Amino acid sequence: MRKVLAVASGGGHWADLCRLYPAFSGMDVAFVSVHPNYARQVDGHRFYTMRDVSRFDRWGVFLLLPQLVRIILKERPDVVITTGSAPALFALALAKVLVRAKTIWIDDIANVEQLSMSGSLARHVADVWLTQWPGLQTEQGPEYWGAVL
Repeated sequence: MRKVLAVASGGGHWADLCRLYPAFSGMDVAFVSVHPNYARQVDGHRFYTMRDVSRFDRWGVFLLLPQLVRIILKERPDVVITTGSAPALFALALAKVLVRAKTIWIDDIANVEQLSMSGSLARHVADVWLTQWPGLQTEQGPEYWGAVL
């Protein structure tokens, strides 16, 4: 059975990830987010909490990275999927290096006119790099496969 680690920060990122929930049917899925109360929304699955960081919280990255390393080494996912955020970008990069996981980035639906900063950087670590807006697809990526709404 394929092991999937589904990662997103809070708010819209988490809402987008939850909309993908039916796609995980038949897979061994663990979830990671920034709010412990989100565990109730994915009852029956393993759930981990990570620190939320942004480009303005550089010191917080030093707390986030060990959390993600511990989660990734414990779960050893085949695939890591995210609907975005800075913490999730770190999760993709670490999973690729630590366990050679395949990685999928789906930029948040709220990024209508341009990719998020993390979404732009995801091109370097995502095996599949997606946008939810057809107007943001380019020949160099990201690709548009549809939206999760």
